[in-house]
Amino acid sequence: MGSASSAPNAPPCAGGGGASRRGAGLSRSGEHKRAQRAARPQRTMRTLPLAHELRARLDAAAGLARAMRKLDRSACRNKPWKKLRNMVQWSPCVVSFRKRYPWVQLAGHAGNFRAGDFGRILKKYCPSEQQCLERLVCDALQPYVPAYYGVVERDGETYIQMEDLLSGFDAPSIMDCKMGVRTYLEEELEKARQQPCPRRDMYDKMVAVDPAAPTAEEHAQSAVLKPRYMQWRETLSSTTTLGFRIEGIKKADGTCNTSFKKTRQPEQVTQAFWDFVDGDRRVLTSYLERLQEVRMALEQSEFFKTHEVVGSSLLFIHDQTGLARVWMIDFGKTVPLPEKQTLTHRLPWQEGNREDGYLWGLDNLIAILERMLGE
Repeated sequence: MGSASSAPNAPPCAGGGGASRRGAGLSRSGEHKRAQRAARPQRTMRTLPLAHELRARLDAAAGLARAMRKLDRSACRNKPWKKLRNMVQWSPCVVSFRKRYPWVQLAGHAGNFRAGDFGRILKKYCPSEQQCLERLVCDALQPYVPAYYGVVERDGETYIQMEDLLSGFDAPSIMDCKMGVRTYLEEELEKARQQPCPRRDMYDKMVAVDPAAPTAEEHAQSAVLKPRYMQWRETLSSTTTLGFRIEGIKKADGTCNTSFKKTRQPEQVTQAFWDFVDGDRRVLTSYLERLQEVRMALEQSEFFKTHEVVGSSLLFIHDQTGLARVWMIDFGKTVPLPEKQTLTHRLPWQEGNREDGYLWGLDNLIAILERMLGE
């Protein structure tokens, strides 16, 4: 009885004791394995999201899509969204470079440009232009020239990276006006005289415009010298009569006109401008105000006073919203003057004085627009 009463607290029988020891051994073995597993580095496949993470991402994407559809439906009421959508649609990644930058074709130098990152374009490297853009960063003219983003390499070529002036416009119309009374540097004339070489290609161009333009000697040689051709060419357009000439116009409907070689008189320029703005006085007023701002900045600019500005253009851009801007572009032939020399940019050019007539041409252009708006 005593043994029976103490049985619950007594050690188990021999058979039961072996099972218990084995169970304890298995338990210790399991703890050891768990400890080993805990010590090993985790090998979870984090490259693939877990199910709940994937679901969360899908839900977030669906929410974003709904929000974008909502914004799209209200695009007509929400101009910032509409502008952003148009800018994305016109991105160089989506639209071909030729369509994206139609103004490049106006001057006939499409091979010099290529698409850059969003909001920027790349122009083939030219030392003088790069130096000008760099100096203009801190000049009074900075708001009226493309923003400069340095030099980059693409496919073994060096490019100047600059602002895309079209990025803020929706289906813009564009006009290129070449400023000044000449489009060649004085040193180009001198170099051509030192190495005279009759040019058949220039003779052909001259005859194509005016068969009576070459002299009898030039007709006999079927060639002209470069200085002679360069000076003759400037007399055809308003370059010599007004100090600027229209290089080309591209309108929003895709039409492009570069037939302005014989546009010389103010009346012809007036008609070209009315056609360009489709008779919109609001756009013309914006252009006039912008040109007046440019002129004021030019008169205050230290850069402008100390540089011969040849072959540079004013780029006019507007769209159907009424947004209209003018920028100075093309500084490949803009060169610094000798130390202590300055220019008025209004005096008549005589070989040796390096006057370029830029401000004289801008004065005439502003006067024409003022007369148009006064009519």
